[in-house]
Order: sequence, then structure tokens, then C-alpha cells
Amino acid sequence: MLRTALDTASPAYAENRAAMLGKLAELEAEHAKATAGGGEKYVARHRKRGKLLARERIELLVDPDTPFLELSPLAAWGSDYTVGASLVTGIGTVSGVECLITANDPTVRGGASNPWTLKKALRANEIAYANRLPCISLVESGGADLPSQKEIFIPGGALFRDLTRLSEAGIPTVAVVFGNSTAGGAYVPGMSDHVIMVKERSKVFLGGPPLVKMATGEESGDEELGGAEMHARTSGLADYFAVDEPDALHRARRVVARLNWRKAHADPPPAAPPRYDEDELLGIVPGELKVPFDPREVIARVVDGSEFDEFKPLYGASLATGWARLHGYPVGILANARGVLFSEESQKATQFIQLANQRDIPLVFLHNTTGYMVGREYEQGGIIKHGAMMINAVSNSKVPHLSVLMGASYGAGHYGMCGRAYDPRFLFAWPSAKSAVMGPQQLAGVLSIVMRESAAAKGQPYDEENDAALRTMVEEQIESESLPMFLSGRLYDDGVIDPRDTRTVLGLCLSAIHTAPVEGARGGFGVFRM
Repeated sequence: MLRTALDTASPAYAENRAAMLGKLAELEAEHAKATAGGGEKYVARHRKRGKLLARERIELLVDPDTPFLELSPLAAWGSDYTVGASLVTGIGTVSGVECLITANDPTVRGGASNPWTLKKALRANEIAYANRLPCISLVESGGADLPSQKEIFIPGGALFRDLTRLSEAGIPTVAVVFGNSTAGGAYVPGMSDHVIMVKERSKVFLGGPPLVKMATGEESGDEELGGAEMHARTSGLADYFAVDEPDALHRARRVVARLNWRKAHADPPPAAPPRYDEDELLGIVPGELKVPFDPREVIARVVDGSEFDEFKPLYGASLATGWARLHGYPVGILANARGVLFSEESQKATQFIQLANQRDIPLVFLHNTTGYMVGREYEQGGIIKHGAMMINAVSNSKVPHLSVLMGASYGAGHYGMCGRAYDPRFLFAWPSAKSAVMGPQQLAGVLSIVMRESAAAKGQPYDEENDAALRTMVEEQIESESLPMFLSGRLYDDGVIDPRDTRTVLGLCLSAIHTAPVEGARGGFGVFRM
């Protein structure tokens, strides 16, 4: 069992906690923008039409008193589009079955899809496919946001491709249509296994009345062209005809109940909670990421019974590796202990990843790294080939990976610790996290040195005043672009979470992961340079 050395009465702990609470308050304000949808005016108009909001539909769909793990809630943050990207995505339990749920938010430009909506929807499909989660689409969208069609039309076809691939893989797809599902959006119900439409509300057609009139001269009304009753009686597109929204959601629950869907792995028995208070996670990460912290203090407040069997504890001490259980599921954990990754840490990680693959055990990566060590001694010692060895192992590992960015995640260290480009099943960040090619001060300093040397090579004087201004500008830019809300807005993670929710979030993800088989690589790691 891990023993804690955290002094919750110390000034440092109080300072860390206050800094984290401040960041959480900022995060809550941004999440509120997503839940507000299109704003009071459009929410009121939507309600006046007798319709439920996107998250209310989800609440009626999922089983009572079960969690809904919302994904990418900050999508489009920092862009010209509404935070949340007019789409809600997440994992919830429906009739006892874990499902990937997407819901258009019709209060935001009629639920129209912008470039970030597309990225968010594609990420949801990716999660459904990798984890074999039945996919439920709660549809009410006017199709593509026409002013941004140049960024949506060509890549947008992948949405329909994904639906057919999910079906081909035997993963059920269900579409519940509450309003408009027009143009390309008509293919969402058209390519789903099961389709539910709502009386006098659902409108599904490739071309609405104005387009039909322009294209053919024919005059048609909404109902005869694409209404729910027409599709239920005439075209056959609707499998179920609901009288209202609650009825449609009830029917969706019944469809899922009849899927005969089984997880690849049985749920584990109830697990012992950590021996230490999760609330203490707020005071572990320093506000200044240059100050190291012991990730075992985090592990002790996340894993079952605070039990952690550490692997090679005396070798490569800047990376803690070991075995634990989390909500009953076995996991291997790699956690940065002192930021920098040396050759020893890289080799240790490589062996540990291979062991996890031999034993079919998912891996959890807890990030706080400034990257691989540089300098003459380390280059001569083989840091490139050893770092490459670790990245090779991560790249070719077949067991599911979960990543949590707690602090810094810079340079190739981000890659070796399974950053977004290395396809972790899920990746979340704490509000304290930062990620970039390197730290702001280091990056600005490198630019300054290069420019100074360039001026010297040309025999030109160097403007120190301009250098100081440039360094300040670069530091501010890199700092703003390395913050978690900026990165989450671009879907480089699946959400920024409260540290206190880490155990719950990872537990929900592990449960979803075990819907599909968990199998490691048996060899097949490519050439390790020795």
C-alpha cells in the first residue's frame, strides 16, 4: 500500500489548492457556455415549440441514477463558433448497455454542423468503433453550416462512412429523429440500423420543399415530402413511429434492450476505494510546473485500496511504473516523477509496456514531463535511440491506453507518454496541464539565441530591446496556446476534468474499453535500436 507524505496543513499545499480551485472556477465558466447552447433567446424559442433540450433528451435516454461521461464539451473554444460546437457527445448506460450517444443542439444555429462539430462527431465515432459501443444519434440538425461548407463538405462524408463501418462490424447504430434531418443529414437515419421518428416533428428529406421546387418545379409540403408518418407508412425509412419526444426516447431504450448486446468482459467485482481522500488531489500539483511533485500521491488517491506494486522502483526513478487495479480492472501505470525522461526511464518504460501487452493489461499514462533529456553526455549515451525505443513500444502496443495530462507534457515526452497522436482510447487533462513543443521560456530563449547568432554571423549589431519584446511576445503566445482549454477546444483531448473526478472518469473509460476484447501485442514491435 502506498504511504502518503502529503502535508495538507503546509503553506505549499494550501497555495497549490487555491491555484487549482481558481483554474476550476475558470473551467466551470467555460463549461457553462457549452450548456447554455445558443443562449436564452433560442432556448426559450425551442421550449416554446414543446421540445426538450439536447441534454434533457440524454437524461431521459440513459438509465436513472447512472453517470453520463460527456466528451469534448469545450470543442470550438477560442474559435468563432459556440463553445460545444452545437453537439453533445458522451458515454452513458441505456437499458444496461454502455452506449456512445450524440445529440445535436438545435438551439445553436438550428443544430447546423460547423468544422468543429464534424471533428467532434468523428471523434465520437472513433471511440464507438474502438470500444465496440452501440451508437445512438439524437438528431435535430439543419445540416451543414453553409458559410463554412468548404471545410465540411469533403471531409464530412466520413460521418456516413463511419455509420456503415460500425454496422459492418456488428456494432448497432440507432437514430432518433426529433426535428430536421435534411440534405446530407438525411443519411444519418438512412445509414443507421434502427430509426425512430416523432409524429409531426421529424422531417427527413434530401431536399426540402424550396430545393425541390427550384430543382424540379414540384411543390410539396414538409409532411408528404419527409414527415414521420410518411416514412413510417410509405417509404419505410422509419422503423418506429413515436407520438412525442418522451415516447421516442422510451422506444430507443426498448430497441437497446432488445439488442442482445454483451460485453466481451464481465464487470469486475466491487473494489475497495482509495485509502486517501480524493479531495486532496487539488493540492498536489504546484501552480508553477517547474516545481516537481510525486505522482505516487496521485496514484494513492486513484487506484483501488491505494495499492501499487511498483516495477523497477530503483531504476529510472524519474518514471514511476507499476501494477494496480482501478474500479476492479487491472492496469499498468506509467507516471512521470521528476519531469525529464533519461535513457534509463525510456528502457524501463519499453520493458513495462511489453509486459502489459503479454498480460493483456490496459495502460494508464500520467503526464508531467518536460521531454527527453538533452546535452552532450546524454546524446553520447544514446538518448535518441532509447527515446525512440519507448516511442516504438507505445506506437505498437495493442492494449488500450488511457492518458491524463496532470502537469507539463512537452516535446517528444508527450509522444512517449502516449499523447493524442498515439491513439489513446481516451485522453483527459487537468486544469493545471500544459502541452507544447517546449516550455514558453525555453522556446523564446531558443529563438533569441538563433537570431543573435544569425546577426553575429552577418556582422550586424543585435537589438537587445527588440529581443526582449520578441521574447515576451513569444512567451505569451506559447503560454496561451499550451493551456488545456485552448487544446481541448481543438479536440486534442477528450475533456478537461476536475482532478477529484479522475478515478470516476478512468473507471467509466475502463468499463467502456472492456466492452471490446482487450488483447496485447505478441511481438510485432518493429526494430528496437540497442
